[in-house]
Amino acid sequence: MINLMITLLINSSLAMVIVMIAFWLPQLQLYLEKSNPYECGFDPMASARLPFSMKFFLVAITFLLFDLEIALLLPLPWAIQLTSLNYTITFAFSLIFLLTLGLAYEWSQKGLEWTE
Repeated sequence: MINLMITLLINSSLAMVIVMIAFWLPQLQLYLEKSNPYECGFDPMASARLPFSMKFFLVAITFLLFDLEIALLLPLPWAIQLTSLNYTITFAFSLIFLLTLGLAYEWSQKGLEWTE
């Protein structure tokens, strides 16, 4: 228990020291290139509040949901070695059915089409 406390104390104090050094050290060299627009033409000093297409957000959320469901299938090769094989196969097929159902719903709602 004492080793855990010492480790936590050292880690937190080291993190605080690094943050304080980064905060208090001035920027040593100012590069004029950093204040110029990028090659793409965006002004880095302008406001970042630009209109954002909702389509990008919906695609990202869809990807996260399907990626999470696929990640649930990853331990199945090890789960097959368990004694209850019926439970494992039922779980695997229910997850695959859920993935297929979600894909069909996205397809029916035209969530996979980029242009409208």
